[in-house]
Amino acid sequence: MSLRTRFGLLAAGAAAVAVIMVAIASWLVVRAKLDRQFDDQLRSYTQLAATAGTPAEALTLIQPAEHDDGPGHSELIVQFTLANGSVAAAGAKHGERIPTTGSGQVQNVHIGDEQYRVWSVPGRDGVVQVARDAEGIESTLAELGLLHAAVGFIGVLAAAALGSSVARTALRPVDDLTAGAEEVARTQDLTAKIPTRGQGEIARLAEAFNAMLTALGDSRTAQRRLVEDVSHELRTPLTSLRNNIELLVHAETMGGDLAATDRSSLLRDLETQIVELSTLIGELVELGKGETNQEPTSFLDLADVAGAAVERTRARAPHVTITTQLAPVPLIGRPAALERAVLNLLDNAAKWSPLGKPVHVALRATGGVARLSVTDHGPGIPPDDLPHVFDRFYRAESARALPGSGLGLAIVEQVVTSHDGIVRAVNRAGGGTRLEVLLPLRSQSETTLQGDRQ
Repeated sequence: MSLRTRFGLLAAGAAAVAVIMVAIASWLVVRAKLDRQFDDQLRSYTQLAATAGTPAEALTLIQPAEHDDGPGHSELIVQFTLANGSVAAAGAKHGERIPTTGSGQVQNVHIGDEQYRVWSVPGRDGVVQVARDAEGIESTLAELGLLHAAVGFIGVLAAAALGSSVARTALRPVDDLTAGAEEVARTQDLTAKIPTRGQGEIARLAEAFNAMLTALGDSRTAQRRLVEDVSHELRTPLTSLRNNIELLVHAETMGGDLAATDRSSLLRDLETQIVELSTLIGELVELGKGETNQEPTSFLDLADVAGAAVERTRARAPHVTITTQLAPVPLIGRPAALERAVLNLLDNAAKWSPLGKPVHVALRATGGVARLSVTDHGPGIPPDDLPHVFDRFYRAESARALPGSGLGLAIVEQVVTSHDGIVRAVNRAGGGTRLEVLLPLRSQSETTLQGDRQ
């Protein structure tokens, strides 16, 4: 069943239960009140009959009261049972007798084919009994039950109609949300938004859906930009590789004889281009891995991570002197990603640092923030290029002649951002550049809570 149908049935069922319970309670209350009035009147008749000398006299005393105060055309039977066992009665249609009952209590009995209620009290010389026809009160209760049933049935139908109307009104935002989702699926337009009304759960759902569409749109835009950038960056090394290989193939097939120096130069160019292409592809893979954040977080000492990156850089660039000043800074993070970020910062500094000038790495914790800085003594970054050094594939004019893909610092920013930190580049007054990473330090309880959520 649809949600709307289930809401309607639930409303009708709840109304039916409520109506039935109210009807039963009302019927029971009315029956108790009618029974109490009936029995009180019957007791008063019996007490009045006990003052008479004969059943006929007692019936004469009771009949006016029955006519005036009774609920209708009820019939009475008065019976005296004397101490010697003789019985005298008045009011019976066909000479029926009232069965012997206990004194001082009302009992239901059948006299002939009709139901009576009997009250017995001690008389002057025996027992006085008065029986009153109870068919009237039973028919009244039966009519009241039918009335309650009819009203309850109408109430259930009205509740079903009202429940269906309420379900349509309540689920209209869901219909809007469904229509919006179907429209997005049909048009693939992630800029479409679902209209939100109010501040209830459905409005929150619509806002969450809009936020999801925004995130998907940003992801698609970033993916498209990455593909465009990659295709642009790959075009130059692939074209150069193709030209050099075609030149070698042409020389071999046409019987030409390249000079040894030219052949060696071509092979060196091929090797350099292959290395650059491999580096570019590797950095693209790292960039893709960073966006998925597959590496789990753990407790670590950032000084150990930075120290490992320093050792790797020394092995890769032995001509560069690296000095360190690393204080222990425990935090929670992704160790491999952080090491990759520090390694990229060091590679950038090593590329620009002149011979004989050291690269300095410093790490300390101040004000709840881990501060990692990598400082070189190179030419610095032109002011126009400073805002763009962390953009993907961005390379300053002075860096285009040097090896690199323009992705190293973009990977650094991505890793730092995933750790809720910031990275910035500033030119030193005495020359050179300082790249600084700021990472927030969380308390033990906060890191435990974050680990539990992950």
